[in-house]
Amino acid sequence: MNLAKTQQARFDTRLTKSQKEFFELAIHSTQKVANKVIAQHNAILSTEEDRKIFFDALINPQKPNKSLKEAAKFYQKQVA
Repeated sequence: MNLAKTQQARFDTRLTKSQKEFFELAIHSTQKVANKVIAQHNAILSTEEDRKIFFDALINPQKPNKSLKEAAKFYQKQVA
């Protein structure tokens, strides 16, 4: 999403002062958390190549190899 081209819309309502303060705090808190999540995401997948590799692995996963199958069996024994 290109934030520079985001269109604004108006939302009119009547609120009590405490409701208005509550919603403003909620919006501010949400924006802070969203910015933190986006920064963390960008730090992990910082380049287009990183994103391509990551999403390709999600969409086209390789079949489990012998080591992974053995680890899964070991895990199942531990939690059973």
